Amino acid sequence: MANLHLDARQFLRSTRTAILSTHSAKFEGYPFGSVAPFVLDHQCQPIILISNIAEHTKNIAANPKVSLLVFAGAEDLQANARLTLLGSANAINKNEDANLRERYLRYLPQASSYFDMHDFAFYRIKIETARYIAGFGKMGWLSGDDLINDIPTDALLANQEAQILAHMNADHADSLVRYCQHVHGVQATHATMLGIDCDGFDVNATVGEKTTTLRFNFETKIHDAQSARAALVSLSKSATL
Repeated sequence: MANLHLDARQFLRSTRTAILSTHSAKFEGYPFGSVAPFVLDHQCQPIILISNIAEHTKNIAANPKVSLLVFAGAEDLQANARLTLLGSANAINKNEDANLRERYLRYLPQASSYFDMHDFAFYRIKIETARYIAGFGKMGWLSGDDLINDIPTDALLANQEAQILAHMNADHADSLVRYCQHVHGVQATHATMLGIDCDGFDVNATVGEKTTTLRFNFETKIHDAQSARAALVSLSKSATL
């Protein structure tokens, strides 16, 4: 299980669906669960956008220790992979980092109306411990450091992300469509790159009247626009063989 942390991280990157559990301030001793869409920052830490008047926000103010149950696919939740993250949720200024705001809204555009309301704020969950269950016989505990091991700590890629996306979506939209077919067997009529990180990138693929998000993993970790270009050129060559 040497690569369990990499599998867990890639799974975490593949979904934005989770249940947030907080310590109830109103009913002492009881956990309080709520639906919590999230987006990862470039250090693979979950970012949630929640209202100051929400019950879970009041709970976090009293006790910032939370659990985030991350899952994908509702068909058979017990058979599918899932990841439980334990950590501390801390408020951050939603206008402090324009890159973070743009990234969040690219993945969750439906939150735009909430974002402009004064009583909504970003919270970052700093992962301390994680429990990953990938399937029978493949599970284990990971420290937060294990989960983010070997992720670049500088902000270079985060600062270049918008530029990379603009270039790919304007000049290489046809390549994105080919990636969908080559990697996922999806015949998309249109594809848009949503985000890129050190491990891979995400694409919104349109098939008929439906749009789905596809995850693409890099074979070699990237850290800036130059290494991203090399990885994408390599993928393009594979997709045209």
